[in-house]
Amino acid sequence: MKKILFILLAFLAVSCSKQKLADLNKDVKNPTNVPGNTLFSNAEKNLSDQDVSLNVNVNDFDLWSQYLTETTYTDESNYNIFSRNVPNNAWTVYYRDILENLKRSDSLIKLEKPVFASDVAAQKNKFAIIDIVSCYAWDQMETMWGNIPYKQALNINNVLPAYDDALTIHKDLISRVTADVAALDVSNGSFGSADLIYGGDVSMWKAFANGLLVKMAIQIANVSAQSALVKTTITNAMGGAISSAAGNAMFNYLNASPNTNPLYVDLVMSGRSDYVAANTIIDKMLSLKDPRLPLYFNQNLGTDTYKGGQYGHSSAFPNYSHINTNISNTPTFPHPLMTYSEIQFYLAEAAARGIISGDAATYYDNAVTASIEFWGGTAAQATAYLAQPGVAYVAGSWSAGDTRTKIATQAWISFYLRGYLGWTEWRRLDAPAMNEPPSPASGVVTFPYRFPYPSGEQTLNGANYTKAASAIGGDKMSTKLYWDKNY
Repeated sequence: MKKILFILLAFLAVSCSKQKLADLNKDVKNPTNVPGNTLFSNAEKNLSDQDVSLNVNVNDFDLWSQYLTETTYTDESNYNIFSRNVPNNAWTVYYRDILENLKRSDSLIKLEKPVFASDVAAQKNKFAIIDIVSCYAWDQMETMWGNIPYKQALNINNVLPAYDDALTIHKDLISRVTADVAALDVSNGSFGSADLIYGGDVSMWKAFANGLLVKMAIQIANVSAQSALVKTTITNAMGGAISSAAGNAMFNYLNASPNTNPLYVDLVMSGRSDYVAANTIIDKMLSLKDPRLPLYFNQNLGTDTYKGGQYGHSSAFPNYSHINTNISNTPTFPHPLMTYSEIQFYLAEAAARGIISGDAATYYDNAVTASIEFWGGTAAQATAYLAQPGVAYVAGSWSAGDTRTKIATQAWISFYLRGYLGWTEWRRLDAPAMNEPPSPASGVVTFPYRFPYPSGEQTLNGANYTKAASAIGGDKMSTKLYWDKNY
């Protein structure tokens, strides 16, 4: 009996020893199973990072919007983006770091078994919010590239997905978000503190989703065949969209790396001096006596002195205005994903074009005022600014008159450091005038109208890539997408 007991004890000792040894191989800092809520948080951060980053390896849109220009290395200001493989990098961020995280978050939350009715309702809210954020990302991709893999995307069993028609995607996104708005239950919670934008406030997400519907509808206002969809979507969503600055969708960064604002990383922690203000925005704001000028840029050249580098040319860092250090030197500086001002600009356009009833001038004044106050200006400054003939709203022909130019110019100014949005709205509205760089990339005249497909798609998914490129009119930066038109 003693012999048997000794053998059992020895066996247990060996077994425990093996288990302890096996445990040493576990990477406790990189768990194999991650909660769905955590993946949602990660997707929100990746989306915000992609939007705000000045890293020319993933995001060149603050340059393309001509808010900034480069000091020494001017490739990206001249639209030469292939040496850094920028399209490949951005494609990966959207599909892998944003959309795949959201898909996986949805799948893991589906495995949860809530017991109480409030938890069941909160779970349903989570599904709707995940889809809203997904649609926000899909909308950026579709308006960036045109036709993209959509229905067959994010499927590990299909590594060669077909590309979907961009307008078809756009209409499906409107349908999805419309359903999400109806599904949200504002009397219950959602992600709580895991939601890094709204803290799980479902009523805020409902307003965001309605704002997204307004945005996606106005994006296709130039597509005459979709006029009924545009009108219906905006009319139904506008009353529930973000209605004050309190509803702004802000991603709030932290003090410690790696959770600081990427602007702080790119402009301060990098120790580099790669960017100065572009003459495009400086000259425009000076001509309008814009009160946001000292809020956007430093007075590093002297009191009330601002100078932008000639866009696309080498611009010595000490000789030109810099991004305001209140922005660049603040690691926690928040990044807006949607604002009240933005929605008011869309509604001003919708009213000016006769898509909705309402006073376009009021929406316009609201938009400009909200932007000035957002950046730290005052209501009095906004009133004085709007009284200037060069700023004051003037009703007229949308296509040919001053109305479109003024809305477009003020929207572009207000979207400072939201490069993708500034670039997209310029493509859509063709104002204000942009400067042509000295050596634009081959095939680009004055301005790029879309992002080229990744080179990896050409080599790995060649047949589908070729069809997509042909369908949109060629995989060129000069190709205009279906919603873009000349005025």
